[in-house]
Amino acid sequence: MSDRVAITPPHRYRNNDKAIGVGNAFWDMSEQNGLAGIVAELRDGVLTTPDGHEFVNFTCCSYLDLDSHPKVIEGAVAALRRYGVLDHCIPRSRVQIPALLELESSLGELFGADVVSAISAGVASAGLLPLLASGHLGNGTRPLMVFDKNCHVSMAGAKPTCADETEVVVCEHHDLGFLEDMCKRYQRVCYVIDGADSLGGYAPVLELAELQERYGMQVYYDDSHSVSAYGERGIGYVRTHCPVLDERTITVATLNKAFGTSGAAILLDGYDKKTLRVIERFAGALCYSQPVNTAAVGASLASAQIHRTDELTALQHRMHANIELFDRFVATAQSGTTYPIRVVPMSDETVIAAGRQVFEAGFYVSPVFFPIVARGTAGLRVMLRAGQTEEQVRALCAVLVEVGAQPAAAPLEVVR
Repeated sequence: MSDRVAITPPHRYRNNDKAIGVGNAFWDMSEQNGLAGIVAELRDGVLTTPDGHEFVNFTCCSYLDLDSHPKVIEGAVAALRRYGVLDHCIPRSRVQIPALLELESSLGELFGADVVSAISAGVASAGLLPLLASGHLGNGTRPLMVFDKNCHVSMAGAKPTCADETEVVVCEHHDLGFLEDMCKRYQRVCYVIDGADSLGGYAPVLELAELQERYGMQVYYDDSHSVSAYGERGIGYVRTHCPVLDERTITVATLNKAFGTSGAAILLDGYDKKTLRVIERFAGALCYSQPVNTAAVGASLASAQIHRTDELTALQHRMHANIELFDRFVATAQSGTTYPIRVVPMSDETVIAAGRQVFEAGFYVSPVFFPIVARGTAGLRVMLRAGQTEEQVRALCAVLVEVGAQPAAAPLEVVR
């Protein structure tokens, strides 16, 4: 055995030894303290565990609570009855049922884009980013792929595949200076970034648009955390503010979060039918026999209709009211913004115990730690939603202050 060759990994684009070696200890502690692997039934906005403990979930991405909207539920059931099949398991490049085209047409009108559906944003990114790297989405030039250091793992996981097609580098979070330097050196650059971060904050969309106009830079956004929660008709932060809506900007967004259903939408501008066919045929798992199932299509059609009514605006206002209420009592780096996520800073040593104390008080906020966040920046992640009551928000804030959260000094003016 001793003469066999051992493999030394290059760790150029990922390092499981480091991530698991450090992060798994926190996950084990979370599970041992009842903060991970929780099983609970939901009824009237309150979750109940098998032993009878009741709690309100403040770590849920359904920011507008549309996932339980009666019209969304009925839309799923109606589509199943209409088409008589749950999942027509064949690549859409060969056979597809009309429901999928109906959904993409509806979402296309809603977002003002050409829409390609996918079973998840992660699947969409895994399929699209290598096509960007090879120049097949764009002007044919292989770009330098610049992944933001903090971009979501669903995008970062595509680095090795992209590196088989072009050069891949990582930049510091929202490092505009680095991006401009790369634009000056390379024929084309593609920047991979979240439009809305899972830990709070928005991308510098306008500043990035200046680089797009000046150098032809492409930007690939995952705007999953802002679609539905932000903008008129819920079109999201990127499409609300980005002035460059052509082949230089691609946005993907899950429908599982504030949209309240399942699947994902790829938002494209300026691509011809030939390129759309390339996506359909060569975008990895996006092309396999797993299209958005019929129930999800029906639910999404119903949600899209809600997005076209004043009800969506009312739900956004209720969510914003809860965000502002939270900021009146607890100080975070995200205070004063419309972003629905707040991260309450804690130390590595106290974050699990603090989360446990909050859970015992009847609220769930997820502890976040490395590799979810950088080392030394642990905290409790709070997600504000339209369906939470004022009483629930106030009570959560009181508990958070008890476990070490910084109280807000004074009411803040919200930046919209």
